[in-house]
Amino acid sequence: MQWRHRIIAAAATVVCAHGFLATSVVAQEQYIPALVYRTGQFAPLGVPWADGKLDYYKLVNARGGINGVQIRYEECETAYDTARGVECYERLKDQHGGAPGFDTQSTGITFAVSDRAPGDKMPVFTPGYGLSQSVDGRVYEWNFPLLGTYWTAADAMIQDILKKEGGSLQGKKIALVYHDSPYGKEPIPLLQARAKKEGFELILLPVTAPGVEQKSTWLQIRQRRPDYTLLWSAGVMTPTAVREAQATGYARDRIYAIWWGGSDHDVREIGQGAKGYNTVTLHNTAARGPVHDAIKAELYDKGQGSAASADILGQLAHTRGMVIAMLQVEAIRTAQEKFGTKTVTPEQVRWGFENLDLTQERIQELGFDGIVRPFKTSCENHLGEDWARIAQWDGSKFEVVSDWYQADQSIVGPLVKEYAERDAKAKNITPRDCSAVE
Repeated sequence: MQWRHRIIAAAATVVCAHGFLATSVVAQEQYIPALVYRTGQFAPLGVPWADGKLDYYKLVNARGGINGVQIRYEECETAYDTARGVECYERLKDQHGGAPGFDTQSTGITFAVSDRAPGDKMPVFTPGYGLSQSVDGRVYEWNFPLLGTYWTAADAMIQDILKKEGGSLQGKKIALVYHDSPYGKEPIPLLQARAKKEGFELILLPVTAPGVEQKSTWLQIRQRRPDYTLLWSAGVMTPTAVREAQATGYARDRIYAIWWGGSDHDVREIGQGAKGYNTVTLHNTAARGPVHDAIKAELYDKGQGSAASADILGQLAHTRGMVIAMLQVEAIRTAQEKFGTKTVTPEQVRWGFENLDLTQERIQELGFDGIVRPFKTSCENHLGEDWARIAQWDGSKFEVVSDWYQADQSIVGPLVKEYAERDAKAKNITPRDCSAVE
């Protein structure tokens, strides 16, 4: 299999391929499958995202594991293809005692495996992506869109635009240039609700995958002259969009990208030509914290980092990968402590995800201070707290330029309820009574 990586705690002073020294006694292991896309249309995003996850797993192992349990991980290449992602899920879910859950790293794969998860009793956690309505844990018992959904992101963008426009968008035009896939279509319900409330015209402009041909899209933007453009892109689609905006003279400071279209690699080669380009962040993943220094000292300075260079540290896509891996590790740790066992089952980890309590003290211990804000999950709330900020490209790097935003629950709340209840009816799901859940 291409791009497969493993760390295995084994017997007798054997140095594994990643340079970790195994103990003289066979240690307990916690298996974690890692679905990645290091190839395909989204590879420019997928590579640093995957490296960020792997670097955090390695850091945990270097520090003794999860309560002494080493992580055994295995990559499975999906190329962002739904069929390949489902094949990875089916093949890996029962490996090595059972997977504790899947970060599918794709909205399309999330759609496909979410229908299988209840029968498999398998957690599906999707920080910053996936099904926005799966915030409702009464209906989506096995899904966890932690920290923020695409409705969070879209609402934060509109809030920032409202602030720039003095509190009114009446008569304005806002375009959504989106990858024509389940991923790209996710923000549309929220934006339609916002357009109705705020009185702006929403212009929907789908882009056919992989997104390297956008001339007709930006011709429409030139003709219709939207006041702002929201970009739901990833991989090669992002720099293509920025270059087309530059070519048509569309102001880059009028563009807001989803967090997957807002990474250093997306605009670095464009440089000053992308100056002013905005992106929304998942919590504050544009920040750098002590965890980055720890990974440099304990991995990269020893030649054990996943990326080619420590220069990757602090870049947005890599940091998001680290955050996602941290959340999974903390859910496993929470399950260990609840059930009194070193290695945990998928059902136990599901409880861990549903009872996460990431306090400020714990965040500081982990080195993510300033990157992630405290949050708690529950039976009803599988998201936690959906904080976001806006970062802007200054020609050479992203800088945070906004205050903190949270999605307006007077808009998002009814949408979550409507779509979750619609799904429950369509799939014959009886919503849980959370008052009866321990």
